Amino acid sequence: MAKHDEFDDFFGDDGDTPVVDTRADGRLLRIPLGRLAANCVNPRTDFGTEAELIDLGKSLRRRQIQACPAVSRSAYLKLWPDHAEQIGDVDYVLVAGERRYRGAKSASNPTLNCVVDDGLAKDRKVFMEAVVSENVDRQNFDPVEEAYAVQALVAEFGSNRAVAQHFERVDGWVTQRILLTHLAPEAQDLVRKKTMPLEAARSLGKLARDNEWDPTRQLAWWQDQQEQRAAASAERSAAKKAAKKTATPDQPGADPFYGRKTDQADPVSAKPAPTGQEPSAHASPQESAPVVPGQASPTETTGGQQPMLFPYGDGVAAARYLIDNMPTDEFNKMLDMLNKHNERQAVPIG
Repeated sequence: MAKHDEFDDFFGDDGDTPVVDTRADGRLLRIPLGRLAANCVNPRTDFGTEAELIDLGKSLRRRQIQACPAVSRSAYLKLWPDHAEQIGDVDYVLVAGERRYRGAKSASNPTLNCVVDDGLAKDRKVFMEAVVSENVDRQNFDPVEEAYAVQALVAEFGSNRAVAQHFERVDGWVTQRILLTHLAPEAQDLVRKKTMPLEAARSLGKLARDNEWDPTRQLAWWQDQQEQRAAASAERSAAKKAAKKTATPDQPGADPFYGRKTDQADPVSAKPAPTGQEPSAHASPQESAPVVPGQASPTETTGGQQPMLFPYGDGVAAARYLIDNMPTDEFNKMLDMLNKHNERQAVPIG
């Protein structure tokens, strides 16, 4: 027995766990393509272009890392006896991996590695789960293929809820996908090409299902939706341009925040401070007086001239401005803050 240490515990290794030979249930075989067939219940229809399949086949010829699951012909025909003529005189039938199978054929490869496990053909439910799950879990289906795959699962599992529970999804996950099966082929092509968003496609699928719309009615609905979306987009764009034009002054050299030219002196800030009073250290020639809603703006009161600056260098003028313009509750808050500030700054007389 191999030596056991703390690294085995850390990495989850257990030297006492035996290696199990699974060849009785799953045998890895290199099967000639002439003795192998794809199943007839695969919902996937898009396998790529011929050039893409040839490239895949050449890659498989160099090295096939992932084997394809398969079952014996007899096990498959127990589930679908009417498929005998379609699969032909073969020995094995693929469960999954049809794209690899087609790639191998396109590149004229002689064989394909498969794991044969008739346990996958225990019943139709198990077989269909094996056919679909790899593509659904790895998102290898396009949305329309996924819709038909889920629909096939519902047919075998008996209900939307049973499928949702099996894949640990909510019931709506199943319902939303099956809606795409009600689309006309022309509408499904738009979904595949990503011309029609999934949200719109599912809405259309519900309408088509509930109202039995034909292809013409479905495409007319989508045309109407596109026109509405274009109009809404144009309206939003126009609103943004109007807002930007209003917010940004047109005059060259204007301050984008305060809406005044930065190279223009202000008569209030230039006014000298009263005798014996020094200008505030915080005075800023770049600050402007706020505009109070409901009152005339500084620009209006100055006959269209640039707005007046807040009188930081004149404490009396600043106080007068605040008394006249600040709401009472805000003014009281300011006084409270000033009182607290004075209390902290007070020097005790000793």
